[in-house]
Amino acid sequence: MSEHHEHNHAHGHVHTNNKKILLISFFIIGSFMIVEIIGGFLANSLALLSDGLHMFSDAISLGVALLAFIYAEKHANKNKTFGYKRFEILAALFNGITLFVIGILIIIEAIGRFFNPVDVQSTEMFVISVVGLIVNIIVALLMFRGGDTSHNINMRGAFLHVMGDLLGSVGAIIAAILIWSLNLTIADPIASILVSLLIIKSSWGITKSSINILMEGTPSDVKMSKVITAIKDEEAIESIHDCHIWTISNELNALSCHAVVPHEMSVAQSEKLLNKLEHKLHHLNIQHMTIQLETNDHQHDDEMLCSSIYKSSAHEHTHEH
Repeated sequence: MSEHHEHNHAHGHVHTNNKKILLISFFIIGSFMIVEIIGGFLANSLALLSDGLHMFSDAISLGVALLAFIYAEKHANKNKTFGYKRFEILAALFNGITLFVIGILIIIEAIGRFFNPVDVQSTEMFVISVVGLIVNIIVALLMFRGGDTSHNINMRGAFLHVMGDLLGSVGAIIAAILIWSLNLTIADPIASILVSLLIIKSSWGITKSSINILMEGTPSDVKMSKVITAIKDEEAIESIHDCHIWTISNELNALSCHAVVPHEMSVAQSEKLLNKLEHKLHHLNIQHMTIQLETNDHQHDDEMLCSSIYKSSAHEHTHEH
């Protein structure tokens, strides 16, 4: 019991850190965004302007991510029995989609500049890009060291926005140097396209993960085969069916299944078995579980389907070894 309390306390501490880091990052990014967009117009640089617009989307995304963390803390009620934790996933999906759209729009604009090149003020572009790079490095380090960018999909979405912006600043610096030294104005749209492709790649990963959670797919950090084997390995369990594993929100994976046990099993034995399963499944990254114990008298239409899931999972497990 104490172990569970410590886990919740640590999770709460990380959650508070994420909010604090997002708030600081929001103010830093928001302030420099205004400078970069104005600078992009003055220097007539698409790379700089696109980076500024991406920074604008960063500010919105950081704000959305921050609101999601605040809203996710609302307690569960009779209408929302799991609370509002899914808001974090919706925020991550929003971030993923906006990143993708921004990347596409920049590529379209860059292609236009290949056919209609424009003069770019390389000095202004260079100075603002360098300052932008420093700002993005500071924010990225803040988020990487202080926030949970590994496990929290909402925080990871916000972090990817900042990393995309950081790459945008690097691209704008390289383009500015090439324009200044070689008068290679084509470097501006080329840098924009390369950075946009990286942004699109990042956005696809976060969007796919968010959709998988919202579609209640099996979590990527849970091995279905190991979970089923862990349950089936218990001597008292004859078979299992109706097994479902999904993600409610960050670091909260759920499982529900039906397990067939002998008729003569007592209540005390049932309790002991459930406690043992709960302990085993917790180590397999399942934080919330509902296991219905029943006898063979309790029939289900989809038993054959669950049997095939178990067989394919068992095959997967054998293959892994």
